[in-house]
This record gives sequence, C-alpha cells and structure tokens, in this order.
Amino acid sequence: MAAVEDRSEVFRVMLRMNIHPGMEREFEQTWHRVGSTIVQHPANLGHWLSRSTEEESVYYVVSDWVDEPRFREFEHSDAHVEHRTKLHPYRSGGSMTTMRVVYGMTGAAAAR
Repeated sequence: MAAVEDRSEVFRVMLRMNIHPGMEREFEQTWHRVGSTIVQHPANLGHWLSRSTEEESVYYVVSDWVDEPRFREFEHSDAHVEHRTKLHPYRSGGSMTTMRVVYGMTGAAAAR
C-alpha cells in the first residue's frame, strides 16, 4: 500500500516552457547549471525539469515550496531575475500555473 502524506501546505509551481527548436540540449545544460539558485533557497522543497514526450521542444519545470509567501519572495528576488535572464534566450513562449498540493502518495517502486 502506498504511503499517503498530507501535503496541504506545499505550494507547487509548474512552468510550461516552449524552447526554440535546436536549442533543447543547450537549454537543458543551462537549466541544470543555474538550478542551484532555486534548490539552495531555504524555502524550496525540490525542483524538477521534464521534457514532453508529446510535443517537440516543450518542457515542464515543477518546483515545490514551503508556502506561497516564501515562493513569492524568491520570485521577486535578484537571484531569480538572474536565473530567468540566463534561460530567456532559449524560450519562445510558456506559461506558469500555481497550486497547493492536497495529498502526496509514494509508489511501491520508490521504497526499493
């Protein structure tokens, strides 16, 4: 049986990023290099980059935060502006969605 955690205080941010065709590999490397800016923030719980298997040159970035005010503090910080500036040349568009995690379940394979 999967473990269920009440994660109702976790604030999740999901970015959809359209990357200029042909720049995907360089984008991935740059994202990885500058990602430490986010994970080193004391309010960050985790940060992930995923590439769409259905749409060419589309990526999703998900980050979890202890709460919305601390995320907004980071969002308006100089460190975040610098992070965005380094990724901007690769982007052709995108969007941001925010949410609160209600429950989290850990799958059986994670225990191995």
